[in-house]
Amino acid sequence: MWILFAFLSALFAGLTAILAKCGIKNTDSNVATALRTIVVLIFSWIMVFLVNSQGGIGNIAVKSWVFLILSGVSTGASWLCYFKALQLGDINKVTPIDKSSTVLTFCFAFLFLHESVTVIKAIAYILIAIGTYLMIEKKQGEKNKKTEKQAWILYAFGSAIFASLTSILGKVGIEHVDSNLGTAIRTVVVLIMAWIVVFITKKQNTIKYIERKSWLFLILSGLATGGSWLCFYRALQTGPASVVVPIDKLSIVVTIAFSCFVFKEKLSKKAFIGLASIVLGTFLLLIK
Repeated sequence: MWILFAFLSALFAGLTAILAKCGIKNTDSNVATALRTIVVLIFSWIMVFLVNSQGGIGNIAVKSWVFLILSGVSTGASWLCYFKALQLGDINKVTPIDKSSTVLTFCFAFLFLHESVTVIKAIAYILIAIGTYLMIEKKQGEKNKKTEKQAWILYAFGSAIFASLTSILGKVGIEHVDSNLGTAIRTVVVLIMAWIVVFITKKQNTIKYIERKSWLFLILSGLATGGSWLCFYRALQTGPASVVVPIDKLSIVVTIAFSCFVFKEKLSKKAFIGLASIVLGTFLLLIK
């Protein structure tokens, strides 16, 4: 069952990137992240009360609280980096770098969670790493762009690092906690962190200038994120992080398909081969 939840997480995550890209076109990325998190928070707590798991808060161990909070902080940092990168760069350039967190997660899962490494799993991750490298390509004429526009690659790598930490910390945090409740608690942390950044950068006044269309896409993006999180942490609770995370990262297929058809962003032959390598490597992980 965890495999199904992992694939659903990928679908919702792919939709999140597309909807968020539309929503942050004329909106500060930090403000957009903070507003989206409000939607995720409401959605996640509705799910907690629907499954009647709110009573489990008092039974959460100190260790779980610590790791859930740290996971939330990592998520917030990953989001802030990711949506800043999306605002500065093309979605089919940013997403592959963000998805490179898969390889980092594999390393962390082996080192800290002591998950096994088989020959097939090693080959799968080599294919994913090669595919990711092939998809990270510079745009023609990029050297002539302003430094700020080139900064997207740094934000994208920051997103990948924090995303990998999120998965490992989250895996430990929800070990003996209902996945819906754990997701809701983490979202509170992300929300606080996101709004602190908004006020530090003094961007709160820009909210009144957000267009109605952007509001719609930000809300839809938040709902998609909520669905992705609930499925992801449900899968992570019973499945190995080194397999759940790569499946979740297949959201890149959904994202790039939409970016090509909706945003008319072109995918080179080299990038297409890279995408095929990532998909093949991910499906190899399902072989026991």
